[in-house]
Amino acid sequence: MIAAHSVQLTKQLIPGTYIFDGRMAMKGYNLNRMCYSFNSAENRKKFKAFPEAYCHSFNLTREQIHAVTDLDVLRMLQLGGNIYYLAKLTGIYGMTVQDLGAQQTGLSLDEFRAMLASQA
Repeated sequence: MIAAHSVQLTKQLIPGTYIFDGRMAMKGYNLNRMCYSFNSAENRKKFKAFPEAYCHSFNLTREQIHAVTDLDVLRMLQLGGNIYYLAKLTGIYGMTVQDLGAQQTGLSLDEFRAMLASQA
């Protein structure tokens, strides 16, 4: 039987990662909703033609729009983006999961790949 007292969870801080909790989900709702829309080829085409206008149609904040147009994944994560939805956006530009990992760790793509190979 579990004791009737609260259990405090400790958070481990890992550089380049952000806790995606309810607060962050609310903060990034429109950003993630926009990225989800990229399941449609037509929406990807519309975004590519007019990225900023497409962002405005989803009511993104000015900061989110700048992060999107700069492809600044870390900033999008800080602004409530969920990595699974952001991958839909970055995929439009041919970015891979390794590109995202490199950005998250602050390494170049080659350095990130070397780090992955050294872990195998």
